Amino acid sequence: MPVNDAERRIKKKEFYSIAGFPNVLGCIDCTHVRIRAPTHNEADFVNRKGFHSVNIQMVCDARLIIMDVVAKWPGNVQDSRIFRESRLCAVLENGMDGVLLGDSGYACKKYLMTPYLNTNQILNDFRFNRSLCKTRVIIEQTFGVLKRRFAVMSYGIRTSEMKACRTTMACAILHNIGIKLGDSFGRFVVESDNHPDAPNQPVDVAGNAFRDFVSTTYVS
Repeated sequence: MPVNDAERRIKKKEFYSIAGFPNVLGCIDCTHVRIRAPTHNEADFVNRKGFHSVNIQMVCDARLIIMDVVAKWPGNVQDSRIFRESRLCAVLENGMDGVLLGDSGYACKKYLMTPYLNTNQILNDFRFNRSLCKTRVIIEQTFGVLKRRFAVMSYGIRTSEMKACRTTMACAILHNIGIKLGDSFGRFVVESDNHPDAPNQPVDVAGNAFRDFVSTTYVS
């Protein structure tokens, strides 16, 4: 993640140029990496699609660079919990200047903007969702490039869960090196393996109020 004001300004400018969404530091989501069945706590690793996996959280910038990775959780753990218990969440809670963009699987926070679920034909809400989704697709494109670059990320890692997590971290690092060296695979989206659990997310009054402020002030 950006470590100073100059780096944060660059990230925000690059994201703003996509669809006019302000103050964005990164886009966040999780993706499942298939593994062989573990010998212990096997049921914990069965995700909602019925296969064994680890659920990997990543945050990317507008250039598809992976800035933050959490690779340690079983496949049945929800995205929102992975974020809530991450170091990055604690940093944002303490006041880092900027927001992440996520899908409706996350609770809306002052530092994590998610779409309106029921726009009720309100034009501001519709424009907010459109701007957010056009910007947030960057993380899906990042997953697409990562999984095209390293097929093992798509088809599965035939190792233990711990080795799979370390392999995923290595793939993320090599992906970044490739992007920075101009070894581009083009931008495309793979089929999402996540299904947000929006109704299960707690309501955050301050987060919803800030989303309304952004919607009416900046994206209308």
